[in-house]
Amino acid sequence: MSESVNLPALGESVTEGTVTRWLKNVGDTVEVDEPLLEVSTDKVDTEIPSPIAGVIEAILVAEDETVEVGTPLVTIGDGSAAPADETPSTDAETPEDAESAPVEEPKAEEPQAAEPEVEVPSTEAPAPEENAPAAPPAPAESVDQPPAAAPAAAPAPAAAPAPAAAPAAAPAAAAPAAAPQEAPAEAADNSNAGYVTPLVRKLAHDRGVDLSTVTGTGIGGRIRKQDVLAATPTAPAASESAASAPVEVSELRGTTVPMSRLRKVIAERAVVSMQTSAQLTSVIEVDVTLVAAFRKKVMAEFQEKAGVKLSFLPFFALAASQALKAHPIINATIDGDKIVYPDHENLSIAVDTERGLLTPVIRNASELTLAGLAQEIADLAARTRDNKLKPDELSGGTFTLTNTGSRGALFDTPIVFLPQVAILGTGVVAKKAVVVNHDGADAIAVRSMVYLALSYDHRIVDGADAAGFLVAVKNRLESGDFEGNLGI
Repeated sequence: MSESVNLPALGESVTEGTVTRWLKNVGDTVEVDEPLLEVSTDKVDTEIPSPIAGVIEAILVAEDETVEVGTPLVTIGDGSAAPADETPSTDAETPEDAESAPVEEPKAEEPQAAEPEVEVPSTEAPAPEENAPAAPPAPAESVDQPPAAAPAAAPAPAAAPAPAAAPAAAPAAAAPAAAPQEAPAEAADNSNAGYVTPLVRKLAHDRGVDLSTVTGTGIGGRIRKQDVLAATPTAPAASESAASAPVEVSELRGTTVPMSRLRKVIAERAVVSMQTSAQLTSVIEVDVTLVAAFRKKVMAEFQEKAGVKLSFLPFFALAASQALKAHPIINATIDGDKIVYPDHENLSIAVDTERGLLTPVIRNASELTLAGLAQEIADLAARTRDNKLKPDELSGGTFTLTNTGSRGALFDTPIVFLPQVAILGTGVVAKKAVVVNHDGADAIAVRSMVYLALSYDHRIVDGADAAGFLVAVKNRLESGDFEGNLGI
């Protein structure tokens, strides 16, 4: 009994999707809600979970193929057809088993000659049955090795028919018995490997981490970058690694690849935004020394109670969303020849993923505490990178916050994406020597400083509006008074 899994509706305006990657192969067993494949649409890249449990019988849509909503993607059955298909192919690939089967009678001599040879066939013989539909490399090795053992047994009957026949028969008989023990372990390793992104796999390779020993903390047990970093045996000092690490040549060098559906959408929106709106950027420098001290003081307690780390980003998000209340033009949108002022501050957070830049939305951000913002940011970022976002979580934003400092940049000039009229970029927080006023006298002190860059649409936002908003954010951060906004 087979059942088809169709492409579901992934949003009100989404009518089609492109299959970007299959996470399962024909013959694989899947459970309910286990991811089957990754699909890209105009709004979001996401995983399609299996609505039923069973065995993959047929994949109906190839990777990079675009189909409409409701199109059958895969058929899943109870597995009754799989053994029938696998048995003949296995027999055909290993004819040596058929030849040695009739010679299984003399088992009295097994303890003498079979023990040293049982281990090799028992671990290799079951591999063709288990991996043939799922992982081609495994059968290639397992098919090559058993024939190597069989010819060794073949010439033996010429010299000593009875003793040589017994070792040949013993491995053949022992192989099926060992299959149930070896197959689950290999299947588990292969299934985990399917959930590892290329960047994480490369990071694990570079750091000498065995992914089969890493427990994933991502959604669905997915292994993430943080898991690999935590499992790294030794972390070299930053100065040593920077000085000694050679430049790694990207595998993309010298290649040509098509744009993904998401990248095309991002490109089109960026061009339309730059051609439609009049954009410019204002930058301000902020002293966040008091924020850094407060963050250091409450960091341990915050993580214990809130369940997430307290970075600088929630402070920037809180200061910006509160400043939007006093400067609504920064939070406005253009509707023809009208200016719309929303009665809420929905904060879009830019998240960098392997597929491109996505901006999930924190709704009513100005009403949240530091704990609430930190939890929302961590949750949305994780689900964005793991393709777990719903389409409506990417819409409705009124203002965007992008943390360009996470990659070490001092500041940049981010692009405003319509219909919003402003975006705030936060640079890296760095200690530097600055001139401060101490008891009425100038002095040089080491302070934690950051650049904030506001890009805005000059059609409705003037320079004075942008400066007023930035100064409000600056004053809020430099006050360092966040005790009442902690939320734990």
